[in-house]
Amino acid sequence: MTMQELIALQPTWVGIWLNVLLFGAFALPLSLVFWKESRIAGVLTVIASVLGGVGVQWMFSKMGYVKLLGLPHIIVWVPICLYLIKQMRRPDMPKWPIRIMMVVLLTIGISLAFDVTDVTRYILGERTPFTG
Repeated sequence: MTMQELIALQPTWVGIWLNVLLFGAFALPLSLVFWKESRIAGVLTVIASVLGGVGVQWMFSKMGYVKLLGLPHIIVWVPICLYLIKQMRRPDMPKWPIRIMMVVLLTIGISLAFDVTDVTRYILGERTPFTG
């Protein structure tokens, strides 16, 4: 089965959450390019999200739908979160980019909570792939 087919077998809230995540971690950061002060933050966030997504897809192709799939998100998003927090504290950062970064951070933070939980469970021995 494909990853999308396996996700479709999950509870409905998982699909809803993935759409929220797609908006908050991929689409919303694109709006940061409209302000000079936040342009780099927007581009770096989108690049990190794409790399995280590619990493998840690659791991899925090698290991199946396992709890370790959150690891690429942890690797790329923790540094991005720290960077965004630093950018939000800049005195020259306009209010709207700060608000947008807050929503992006909230979205990524929630995802990281799931990812850290799943990766920890994998490390502790829950290694059976979900097959539907």
